[in-house]
Amino acid sequence: MEEISYIEVDKALKKFRPFLVRDGGDYELIEVTPDGIVKIKLLGACETCPSSDMTLKMGIELTLAEKIIGFKEVVQVF
Repeated sequence: MEEISYIEVDKALKKFRPFLVRDGGDYELIEVTPDGIVKIKLLGACETCPSSDMTLKMGIELTLAEKIIGFKEVVQVF
């Protein structure tokens, strides 16, 4: 399996960023592991939003799954 790159993930996530910013939030891409795990820290309104799990799984994770071969999962770091 080919390793996914930080740059590739960052580029894909930038297309999702406006949706977070519109609601007063943002993200920081912390790490992309060799086995396809993407670690993200949610910022601003997203940090304390009760829907943050849904944002990660139904928004960010689906976006990456559509665009990045070898992607497995998004994990939130605090």
